Amino acid sequence: MEWIVTTAEQGVRLDKFLAERQRLGSRRRASVALDRGKVFLNTVEAAPDAASVRLAAGDRIRVWMDRPGSARRRTPAQSGDLRIVFEDDALVVVDKPAGVLAVPLERKREALSVFDQLVSRFRSRGKRKPLTVHRIDRDTSGLVVFARQSAAQASLRDQFKRQAVERVYRAVVYGHPDPPAGTWRDRLVWDQRALIQKETHPRDPRGKEAVCRYEVLERFRTSSLIEVRLHTGKRNQIRLQAKLRGHTLVGERRYVYGPDHLRPIEFERQALHAYRLEFAHPVSGEALRFEAPMPADLTALITRLRRSA
Repeated sequence: MEWIVTTAEQGVRLDKFLAERQRLGSRRRASVALDRGKVFLNTVEAAPDAASVRLAAGDRIRVWMDRPGSARRRTPAQSGDLRIVFEDDALVVVDKPAGVLAVPLERKREALSVFDQLVSRFRSRGKRKPLTVHRIDRDTSGLVVFARQSAAQASLRDQFKRQAVERVYRAVVYGHPDPPAGTWRDRLVWDQRALIQKETHPRDPRGKEAVCRYEVLERFRTSSLIEVRLHTGKRNQIRLQAKLRGHTLVGERRYVYGPDHLRPIEFERQALHAYRLEFAHPVSGEALRFEAPMPADLTALITRLRRSA
């Protein structure tokens, strides 16, 4: 079965589109089809987390009901939620989907995490648990690295601490940063009670410097696709630094205080993706570089913004 999204249907969620009577007939059937890898969006298999993707006119949706190997519900690793980019005896690099924690949180014990998935993967092979090196936000997609040896963990953490790791993100923000390339530098403090990052004054002893380099990759009518290179790695850093300059991330839910005169763009999460990681191998010293392609929901968002420009 195959359909092309019409102009009248643009902006509809993928799962709602599939659930229409003339297609799969219910949300449950749409969810099952996504969960079992039967759905393709523009020739790319749609992962279960693509259910909330907003469709654009011209998108091609295909459902392969008798796809081999899709009869049973897939585990997270089988369904593509655990996307291993690189693995050896010292480390593992994962392309994390949005909606999945990087590591477990005490206040969200029931939530799925990449760490837990790796524990299950390693246990089946009789190997040790992974060791946390760094993390990215639950609703941010992209690259995360874990260590498999304590010495490797120490080496990698030291590289992050010394800012020797290149961390490149891509984001869709409201407005058009001016100039189109530059540096954002702020003094931030983490509010443990509110669990948010805040701007503070230069003399605040609790404050820590936050620095990143940004560049506009593409301008749309009311928004921009930007690339951000982190020099420091504070929690929620890009999300807050963009907001402080009037360029809130599309889909942002936390850092949205203050006046916002922009017409909202519908998106189910903050439009932020950990696109590239570069660091030295903790054992061999070899230079490693990894990139994660933009996920389906962000690709669909960018396609929609281009068409409305």
